[in-house]
Amino acid sequence: MDFLVLFLFYLASVLMGLVLICTCSKTHCSKGLVRGGAQIFSCIIPECLQRAMHRLLHYLFHTRNHTFIVLHLVLQGMVYTEYTWEVFGYCQELEFSLYYLLLPYLLLIINVFSFTLTCVTNPGIITKANELLFLHVYEFDEVMFPKNVRCSTCDLRKPARSKHCSVCNWCVHRFDHHCVWVNNCIGAWNIRYFLIYLLTLTASAATVAIVSTAFLVHLVVMSDLYQETYIDDFGHLHTMDTVFLIQETLVCTGIIPGLLVSCLCSVCHIWTQYLFLTFPRIVFMLGFVMVLSFLLGGYLCFAVYLAATNQTTNEWHRGDGAWCWHCPLVAQRLSAEPQVHQNIHSHGLRSNLQEIFLPAFPYHERKKQE
Repeated sequence: MDFLVLFLFYLASVLMGLVLICTCSKTHCSKGLVRGGAQIFSCIIPECLQRAMHRLLHYLFHTRNHTFIVLHLVLQGMVYTEYTWEVFGYCQELEFSLYYLLLPYLLLIINVFSFTLTCVTNPGIITKANELLFLHVYEFDEVMFPKNVRCSTCDLRKPARSKHCSVCNWCVHRFDHHCVWVNNCIGAWNIRYFLIYLLTLTASAATVAIVSTAFLVHLVVMSDLYQETYIDDFGHLHTMDTVFLIQETLVCTGIIPGLLVSCLCSVCHIWTQYLFLTFPRIVFMLGFVMVLSFLLGGYLCFAVYLAATNQTTNEWHRGDGAWCWHCPLVAQRLSAEPQVHQNIHSHGLRSNLQEIFLPAFPYHERKKQE
């Protein structure tokens, strides 16, 4: 199989796998798709295997377990082992700046520390002892969070912005979501650690990707592969360097000739094949961290947006459904005067971020810590 096609297939497989895991672990939007797929495969897969798969999925995504924590640590360990074993050593020989080479390790230390805090910190569990205190923290909007509503499971009055987590089986103050990667709920008291964890994880993946890319590019530039030649239509010999490619591209009046496309594909094939054969682990690691950087970067932007506007993932997901109230058919069927959720908790960027990174603790919790 062509090496470039193999690498692209690998990137697509990693991307699809990560998207599937993140979708299943973060939201419930995939339930309809999962049900549809289950109905299709129910005619093919034996019933005993279906029950085993159902028990496995229920254990992974609907019960508290350390599977994804172990998977997270294994993947992170594999990436940093490969980075230390090959990339770091080769880059030192090529006299790369030591500050850039050590930056991923600094990010790793901060990431592991924030990851641990996210896992073990109380997210803001509501109990009978602190129920009354939490009821006065946020104002009820009477749309998404009405007053005098009790949790049927915990038998507690639900404070505004709280939610019962079906995985952990407790109500959480300012509930954001349940994250299987940390085996904990994300709430008012650990959302700051989660944001730092997400930021450093994205930065570390991007840094490893940049350093690895710089190493491979530097390697290609130093090798004879950078000086590949080809013969044009007039029988003249040309060198396939960067200057030539830029000149040929500028000569094209908006349409790249087939000869240039053929040359570019040929050079890419030679470079990719050489890198695959010489540094296969680095190339596969680079593909993984590149895909991971884009996925984590997108989710980080979403998390920063929620933090800046003082929203939670739960509120954004539920509030997004409020647009259905504008539909005439839905409005006539449900209510003559539809109530649309509005964010009443946002009080400016500085105040919103202060609320996340300096959350209010109930008095009795402070007293216990003292």
